Amino acid sequence: MHTAVVILNWNGKKMLERFLPSVTAHTTGDTEVVIADNGSTDDSLAFLASEYPMLRVIALDTNYGFAEGYNRALAQIEADCYVLLNDDVEVTPGWIEPVVAQLERNPQTAVCQPKLLMYDQRDTFEYAGGAGGFIDKYGYPFCRGRLFTTLERDHGQYNDPCEIFWASGAAMFVKASVWRELGGLDGDFFAHMEEIDFCWRAKNAGYRVEYCPESTIYHVGGGTLPKSNPHKTFLNFRNNMALLYKNLPQKRLHRVLALRMMLDYVAAFKFLLERKPQEYKAVFDAHRAFRKWVPRLKVKRYRWQHQQPVSCMFNGPLLIHYYLLRQTRFSQIYKRQ
Repeated sequence: MHTAVVILNWNGKKMLERFLPSVTAHTTGDTEVVIADNGSTDDSLAFLASEYPMLRVIALDTNYGFAEGYNRALAQIEADCYVLLNDDVEVTPGWIEPVVAQLERNPQTAVCQPKLLMYDQRDTFEYAGGAGGFIDKYGYPFCRGRLFTTLERDHGQYNDPCEIFWASGAAMFVKASVWRELGGLDGDFFAHMEEIDFCWRAKNAGYRVEYCPESTIYHVGGGTLPKSNPHKTFLNFRNNMALLYKNLPQKRLHRVLALRMMLDYVAAFKFLLERKPQEYKAVFDAHRAFRKWVPRLKVKRYRWQHQQPVSCMFNGPLLIHYYLLRQTRFSQIYKRQ
């Protein structure tokens, strides 16, 4: 399976200097490394031309965001498997082969991710993907190894390959045929949760998303936008509503959206109590943007929407388990069906 590792870069020269050496050193065999530059205004392109002239660089004319940037880049790359890899990731020897092998074993497996650990705390699961992503019935994403902001230490408790709900966009392996079938990421998302939407659409189309523990990478996270950022808050709240609208079965749609809106307003007032007025405003801005977005989302919904809940969705309310029952580990709340 010919594989293309594609790193989307935007003003990330420092990240490329720091992490590209591990990627080039540990990416071997029938695999190419491609840098897709998202209209950088720093000297990323000059650095790549000087230090990595052997790598293919796709220079996009502006910053299209994570989702559309990848769509435009991958449209120019011929491969059997794409690896969407963040620029702030350190990979390890043999990181590609076990994931590709897992994809090849089952024709219905379309997406797979390796184990993601923190770069600075290398025995701890990383926020953006951990040991595979899940979602609860109200749209709150979580991971094996991470519930909300609580991160577990890795002591082998999630060393089993398994089906998951979503794979992290920090290191997402996807069969190119399925990427093309589904139309890639939803470019309107710009950034944040676009990989969850893609995986949900893949599941609605009958494919599997899996986790491969035999491959480990280390992720810094928050390289483009820090965790506390009003624009990031806006994107997360807007896109979360959008992925629910696009993918939920009809019989659950309106009830779940109504409750989720109320929970978002609770989160907004929590920001206000924490003296974060910009993030408070971002939640309401996100809801206004979502409502304006609904006519376009409706068209997308009827293309991919499925009538039944898909596998690996957590049927309980994560907020209650985490905040009221004090269950802070994945193994405490999720029992495989």
